[in-house]
Amino acid sequence: MRDYQKLEVWKKAHLFTLQVYKEILPIMPNEERFALTQQIRRATYSIPLNIVEGSGKHTDKNFVSYLDNALGSAKEVEYAFILIRDLNYITEDLYAVVNKSINEIKAMLIAFIKFLRDGGKG
Repeated sequence: MRDYQKLEVWKKAHLFTLQVYKEILPIMPNEERFALTQQIRRATYSIPLNIVEGSGKHTDKNFVSYLDNALGSAKEVEYAFILIRDLNYITEDLYAVVNKSINEIKAMLIAFIKFLRDGGKG
């Protein structure tokens, strides 16, 4: 069992979730309120939530399963931002900022998963 609040990947995912809530969701069009906006919200907070839930598991194998889910959610968010950029719901500059963040989170998750699958040996 790990203290998820000490994990850099959780910290980054949490800050990213706050960023999405503060900068992206408020500017989404009303017609997307119950569709795309909800999907982005759920997928975004699913990343840190899966890290938290997995951190409570007693084996690295179980933890990795939750990290895999977090990675899947990160990829879902990545696509959602491509879509809202291409629909002109966000600017190219804002897209670049959030895309950089989600790519960093994905890289951190991949590295952490690999580390745990290798038996915790760097």
